[in-house]
Amino acid sequence: MNAKTSFAPVLAPHCHILVLGSLPGDASLAAGHYYAHPRNAFWPIMSTLTGTDLPALDWPQRYHALLHAGIALWDTIDTATRRGSLDTALRDITANPLHDCLGQLPQLRLIACNGQTAGRLAGRQLPGDSRLCILPSTSPALTLPLTTKLLQWQAALAPHLETSNA
Repeated sequence: MNAKTSFAPVLAPHCHILVLGSLPGDASLAAGHYYAHPRNAFWPIMSTLTGTDLPALDWPQRYHALLHAGIALWDTIDTATRRGSLDTALRDITANPLHDCLGQLPQLRLIACNGQTAGRLAGRQLPGDSRLCILPSTSPALTLPLTTKLLQWQAALAPHLETSNA
């Protein structure tokens, strides 16, 4: 198995929310972008939360819209080996330096972990951080209905979203 590497963070100092995934799946790695699998619920959920049709935008515009809403993106894992895309297959994990990232986000209010694996790994680096929130994975591997995922993400993120220009 080859090592797989996460993407660079998408962030700006004004962001109030940091969404942490585990490690991009094969479809995202092949596309070179976060949450690129067509059945991943991340972009539809973020579209509802930001009021912008994010899937209709090209990748740089999607990231810009998230940053405009005060949402930063990164992953808990820098590198790992994994056959396929499931988090249960992760091996030889090297973590991303989350403390360094948090230092670049002075207005951070919420660390939203996209799934249990991201939550567990973030919790190891940030024990006791009251800003940590573990949300249902947006991956199609988690078969919760989209409406259920959306309600939980909305409850966690909506109070922290930017409503004005940053």
